[in-house]
Amino acid sequence: MVSQDSVPQSLGYVGVRAKDLADWASYGSGLLGLQRVDKSRATLAFRMDDRKQRILVEADGGEGIGFFGWEVADATALDAMAAHLEGNAIEVARGARALADERHVRDLIVFNDPLGNRLEIFHGAETASGPFKPGRSISGFRTGPLGLGHVVLNVDSRETIDRLMAFYRGVLGFRLTDYYDHPFVARFLHLNPRHHSLAFIQTGKNAVHHIMMELFSFDDVGQAYDLALGEEGRIGVTLGRHTSDFITSFYSWTPSAFMVEYGWGARSIDPATWQAFERKEGPSMWGHDRTWLSKQDNEKARALRLKNAADGYRRPVQVMDGNYQVMAGVCPWWDGMKAKSAAQ
Repeated sequence: MVSQDSVPQSLGYVGVRAKDLADWASYGSGLLGLQRVDKSRATLAFRMDDRKQRILVEADGGEGIGFFGWEVADATALDAMAAHLEGNAIEVARGARALADERHVRDLIVFNDPLGNRLEIFHGAETASGPFKPGRSISGFRTGPLGLGHVVLNVDSRETIDRLMAFYRGVLGFRLTDYYDHPFVARFLHLNPRHHSLAFIQTGKNAVHHIMMELFSFDDVGQAYDLALGEEGRIGVTLGRHTSDFITSFYSWTPSAFMVEYGWGARSIDPATWQAFERKEGPSMWGHDRTWLSKQDNEKARALRLKNAADGYRRPVQVMDGNYQVMAGVCPWWDGMKAKSAAQ
């Protein structure tokens, strides 16, 4: 069993495979609001906070994500994880100094998960000397101890999901948040107060489904939605709200054949006390029509949303200090909801 001191703390960075850097330069800065950092003729990077880079794009002619960087606390934790992996017969390579410099970290190890996804566990990420300057006018991204956001993987079968769960939970120490089997099979795993940093959904193929970025302002999301609606084929999932992390979001297709979920208002959980459970309300409270889902499964998802509405399924909006204003007045409906919730 892996020591909790050496378990990854968050998703630190990702490496994107691309056919054309110009497409990513426009999409990353103009739609997502990331800060572009020029690297070389074949690569570019993006900032989203005080880190020197969070997204590294390589023009290797491919698509999807080439590597995932998971952050641990320090050198001791990194060494302990390397020994733990080797003790579980997993081939581990120590990252060369040149690779660590390219990733802007102090040290890292490299290995693969059961599907061959390249994982890099690192510590000592470098911070930039200057402030984050978004590519378009946004309030900023919610990162810090929560990490970059989360990643969701397409998985071909239930058996493959079980293999991945055994690896990420049993070997790496990720913890189960919740799960459901309808309208499709999904498993959600957490490392910190973010509801999930990693998830698997059964879609019949093995590939990256999406990464999620959370904004400080709901208006950031709405304004990006306007921009995405203006580009034919850009929207992958319409605006909606999830039953899992309560985030309000939409998904856009990247130039690399996966999506970015762009959202606001995700809840925080307490990892020390959280108990995993089966979620029967489906993936979304409302909205989130999925272009990637089959017509039959979209109809199942819609039926679950309509049942949620008929049953009065509601969840409070998740806000932080500084991004809300309490209105004066009396709301009998809301007072009744609070009284009903307190009595349960």
